Amino acid sequence: FEDSIETIAFQVFVALLPCLVSMESSKSIRLYRNSIRSAEEIVEVNFDLISSLLERYNGEKLINPKGTTITSMEQLTDGERFIVVEKRATCPPEVIMAAARELLEEHREAVLEQRYRFPVGPRIVAPTMAKLAKEHGKIDGGSVKRVVDGMLLELLGPRTAEDNKKRKAAPAPKPKAAPAAAQAPASDKMSADPIAETNFPVPTENRLNTAEILAQHVAVTGGKTITRFPPEPNGYLHIGHCKAMFLDFGFAMRRGGETILRFDDTNPGVESQEYIDAVKADVEWLGFHPVRVTYTSDYFDQLHAFAVQLIRRGLAYVDFSSKEEIRAGREQRMNSRYRDTPVEENLKHFEDMRKGKYEEGAAVLRCKINMQSDNPCMRDFIAYRIKYQGHHHAGDKWCIYPSYDFSHCVVDSLENITQSLCTIEFEIRQESYYWLLDALNLYKPIVWEMSRLNVTHGAISKRKLLALVNNGIVSGWDDPRLFTIKALRRRGFTPESLHEFVHRVGFSRTENLIRFELLEHCLRLHLDSVAPRAMAVLDPLRVVITNWGDGPATEIIEAPVHPKHPERGTRRTPLSRVLYVDRSDFRDVDSKSFFGLAPGKEAGLKYAFNITCTRVITDESGKAVELLCECDRTRSRKVKGHLSWVSAPEGEEPLHAEVREFGQLFPADVTQVRDWAGEADRNSLTVHRHALVDATLRDVAPEARFQFERMGYFCVDTDTRPGRLVINKITSLRDSRPV
Repeated sequence: FEDSIETIAFQVFVALLPCLVSMESSKSIRLYRNSIRSAEEIVEVNFDLISSLLERYNGEKLINPKGTTITSMEQLTDGERFIVVEKRATCPPEVIMAAARELLEEHREAVLEQRYRFPVGPRIVAPTMAKLAKEHGKIDGGSVKRVVDGMLLELLGPRTAEDNKKRKAAPAPKPKAAPAAAQAPASDKMSADPIAETNFPVPTENRLNTAEILAQHVAVTGGKTITRFPPEPNGYLHIGHCKAMFLDFGFAMRRGGETILRFDDTNPGVESQEYIDAVKADVEWLGFHPVRVTYTSDYFDQLHAFAVQLIRRGLAYVDFSSKEEIRAGREQRMNSRYRDTPVEENLKHFEDMRKGKYEEGAAVLRCKINMQSDNPCMRDFIAYRIKYQGHHHAGDKWCIYPSYDFSHCVVDSLENITQSLCTIEFEIRQESYYWLLDALNLYKPIVWEMSRLNVTHGAISKRKLLALVNNGIVSGWDDPRLFTIKALRRRGFTPESLHEFVHRVGFSRTENLIRFELLEHCLRLHLDSVAPRAMAVLDPLRVVITNWGDGPATEIIEAPVHPKHPERGTRRTPLSRVLYVDRSDFRDVDSKSFFGLAPGKEAGLKYAFNITCTRVITDESGKAVELLCECDRTRSRKVKGHLSWVSAPEGEEPLHAEVREFGQLFPADVTQVRDWAGEADRNSLTVHRHALVDATLRDVAPEARFQFERMGYFCVDTDTRPGRLVINKITSLRDSRPV
């Protein structure tokens, strides 16, 4: 019963249950658990017995849901529902009910519609606490919650089977059917609403804290959900951070809360403004909007004061052991010889560290916890170390910097974070996280860990990415073969596709390896509906129409900008007697399964007419360099193959481009990779330097995306300059088959 009547439940019911068998009662009451999550009947009990028991335990009251305190049998209605209410609040339950009733009436229609799924915490409990705090001082959130639960019980009655069913989000609109080859595998089925499935209690129900600390927190936040996205500015964000951002920002938005973008900048040697600017750009590009941007270094003064406080209380000490000695001591669970240094000496040593009297690495401040703990994070972790490096945000004020283990939890508390969301490898740090907040008597957020986002073929960690960049395997952090957000953006992936990808992956604690093909599938779903169409040939083969005729030397062919959206109009493409097709669309020897050109064979030109190859001109090696063809403008014969082509007005050159295609740097199962620099495929980039593209692309800007018909989706690269068009292939079509 700990979720309902807390401190008195155990004593009351242990004393009560043996008596239930033998006692006779003229009237009885029905006692319910005081929780909207479990408001089922517990037991029918004799009023006199429970009333006397309650009187013995801290003066708790028995009230009915209307707020009436029961003091005699005459007030009882046989079979009526009652709730045990503790007298921990600074105002009586009747006052709490009066304050909450106005809010309950305001939301009455929604409560009746949603029943026990209504978000009672942020809508009723938190505003009630804020209102009462102004008149009565600190209010016990648990008492308010119990009273409000009782009011809901009176209004709605006990939970039904339907109330206990897991909530289902509205189904997402189904995309138009794609060819079977393009559908995501059955194992990649989309979760209806992965954020809705994260069942966190509302901030006012955070029972990790005392009633007093929780009330202080709620008074500041109003019961609002506050999350944070806390990257360290020591590299570029990668696709795994998309998952973290989706949860941090998405969860807060879902609950009407806010998210802080906090730079965890406690290691100045590897951090820089370049990374800070890149993180901000990535967050904005993905469509997330933090309520504010903060830095752990903003709290350096407070963190230092907390460190001094721990030393004064004998919970921290300065250790002059070497790095190797500290590591060995933690592994062997041996106390440092400096662990029992007197408080005054530790205070002096720590101040000398701050003043720069010791060499870098000569001394550290360690928290004094438990060297015998099975959790290595509890074996006196390092709280402060010396670094003689200027800080990009704090300047030259400090030469000692807090560690992640020391600063992260404290800043979470100072920023009133309600849910501290992180990946599963940080689970081992949860015990030390809460130890430190308990030691400092600070508010404790709810910590929840999820699995990392691992994708086939991908190096997804800053350490691995840095090895690839520093060894020249890739051109930089934005090389389109990498899985950094900046690289994915440059390659042509869209924010919408990344959101869809994370949405489908969902959130769990189970480690898994997500296929890169799912990410490509999500991109196709988006680009298929928005990308304009164009034509290109990567390996051009010249074609001359020998029976062009006496008409205009150049025709203007109109083709749809998007075949599924005729309202977007048409694009105008020039076609003259000289045009180019892709070399893959021609074969010297024909076959039944090939629908392109061959000697004496007819094929269609998309949006134009049919052509028949009448002669092949070759070079000295026998390679075809030009096809002479005759055209049939009437399309009198039906053909199976319709070829992409590029041309230009008579006497002009087609638009040239450099087209880059990207393979994978690593095999699908990246867990088998040991040497990230040595095992990377250095031949994973293919460059088509003489490609020809549709004239409609002459003035496209970097990051413009389009579909080259019959080829795939492409994006203009940031290397594009006047007179030099560079295009990246993002991914193939749903069904990318040769003609």
